[in-house]
Amino acid sequence: MAERKWIKGAVKHKGALHEALDVPKDEKIPAAKLHAAAKKGGKVGREARLAENLSHLHKH
Repeated sequence: MAERKWIKGAVKHKGALHEALDVPKDEKIPAAKLHAAAKKGGKVGREARLAENLSHLHKH
């Protein structure tokens, strides 16, 4: 059985993606910048892909 609140566990360091992409924490990350970061490898790419996927959940 999957854990119910897996998203809370997946986001360990709030604001880390903003810091890595040089976007102030009080601003939204532009979609183009997020998409470009999602194509990268490593931790930043993984965080950006998660952010993209989670943004799609908000629309439903």
